[in-house]
Amino acid sequence: MCLHYRETPPSSMSNAMLLLMLCKIGVQGELLTFPGKMVNTVYSDEEKEIQDKESKEETVLAMLGIIGTVLNLVVIIFVYIYTTL
Repeated sequence: MCLHYRETPPSSMSNAMLLLMLCKIGVQGELLTFPGKMVNTVYSDEEKEIQDKESKEETVLAMLGIIGTVLNLVVIIFVYIYTTL
Protein backbone atom coordinates (compact mmCIF):
# COMPACT_ATOMS: atom_id res chain seq x y z
CA MET A 1 0.00 0.00 0.00
CA CYS A 2 1.18 3.52 -0.72
CA LEU A 3 1.94 5.28 2.56
CA HIS A 4 4.70 7.77 1.74
CA TYR A 5 2.89 10.94 2.86
CA ARG A 6 4.44 12.60 5.92
CA GLU A 7 2.40 15.82 6.28
CA THR A 8 -1.16 16.05 7.51
CA PRO A 9 -3.64 16.36 4.65
CA PRO A 10 -5.96 19.36 4.40
CA SER A 11 -9.30 18.77 6.10
CA SER A 12 -11.22 19.47 2.88
CA MET A 13 -9.43 16.65 0.99
CA SER A 14 -11.49 13.48 0.71
CA ASN A 15 -10.01 10.13 1.67
CA ALA A 16 -10.22 8.84 -1.91
CA MET A 17 -8.33 11.81 -3.32
CA LEU A 18 -5.74 11.45 -0.57
CA LEU A 19 -5.25 7.77 -1.39
CA LEU A 20 -4.88 8.53 -5.10
CA MET A 21 -2.33 11.24 -4.36
CA LEU A 22 -0.36 8.95 -2.05
CA CYS A 23 -0.27 6.16 -4.63
CA LYS A 24 0.82 8.56 -7.35
CA ILE A 25 3.65 9.85 -5.18
CA GLY A 26 4.70 6.34 -4.09
CA VAL A 27 4.74 4.84 -7.58
CA GLN A 28 6.08 7.86 -9.42
CA GLY A 29 9.48 6.42 -10.31
CA GLU A 30 8.47 2.77 -10.51
CA LEU A 31 6.27 2.75 -13.63
CA LEU A 32 7.97 1.57 -16.80
CA THR A 33 6.59 1.67 -20.32
CA PHE A 34 7.55 -0.62 -23.16
CA PRO A 35 8.25 1.36 -26.35
CA GLY A 36 8.11 -1.68 -28.65
CA LYS A 37 5.28 -2.80 -30.89
CA MET A 38 2.58 -5.21 -29.86
CA VAL A 39 3.23 -8.83 -30.78
CA ASN A 40 0.68 -10.80 -32.77
CA THR A 41 -0.21 -14.06 -31.08
CA VAL A 42 -0.08 -17.21 -33.18
CA TYR A 43 -3.12 -19.44 -32.70
CA SER A 44 -3.35 -23.11 -33.45
CA ASP A 45 -6.01 -24.43 -35.82
CA GLU A 46 -8.10 -25.64 -32.90
CA GLU A 47 -8.04 -22.22 -31.24
CA LYS A 48 -8.98 -20.55 -34.54
CA GLU A 49 -11.96 -22.88 -34.91
CA ILE A 50 -13.09 -22.11 -31.37
CA GLN A 51 -12.77 -18.36 -32.00
CA ASP A 52 -14.66 -18.63 -35.29
CA LYS A 53 -17.45 -20.57 -33.59
CA GLU A 54 -17.66 -18.02 -30.77
CA SER A 55 -17.67 -15.20 -33.31
CA LYS A 56 -20.57 -16.79 -35.18
CA GLU A 57 -22.47 -17.32 -31.92
CA GLU A 58 -21.96 -13.68 -30.97
CA THR A 59 -23.19 -12.57 -34.39
CA VAL A 60 -26.32 -14.71 -34.11
CA LEU A 61 -27.03 -13.41 -30.60
CA ALA A 62 -26.54 -9.82 -31.74
CA MET A 63 -28.96 -10.32 -34.64
CA LEU A 64 -31.53 -11.93 -32.34
CA GLY A 65 -31.21 -8.97 -30.00
CA ILE A 66 -31.79 -6.51 -32.82
CA ILE A 67 -34.77 -8.48 -34.14
CA GLY A 68 -36.26 -8.68 -30.64
CA THR A 69 -35.85 -4.95 -30.15
CA VAL A 70 -37.57 -4.18 -33.47
CA LEU A 71 -40.45 -6.55 -32.62
CA ASN A 72 -40.86 -4.93 -29.21
CA LEU A 73 -41.05 -1.50 -30.84
CA VAL A 74 -43.68 -2.75 -33.30
CA VAL A 75 -45.76 -4.16 -30.44
CA ILE A 76 -45.46 -0.91 -28.49
CA ILE A 77 -46.62 1.09 -31.55
CA PHE A 78 -49.60 -1.22 -32.14
CA VAL A 79 -50.60 -1.10 -28.48
CA TYR A 80 -50.32 2.70 -28.49
CA ILE A 81 -52.47 2.95 -31.63
CA TYR A 82 -55.01 0.47 -30.24
CA THR A 83 -55.35 2.27 -26.90
CA THR A 84 -55.70 5.73 -28.47
CA LEU A 85 -58.55 4.76 -30.83
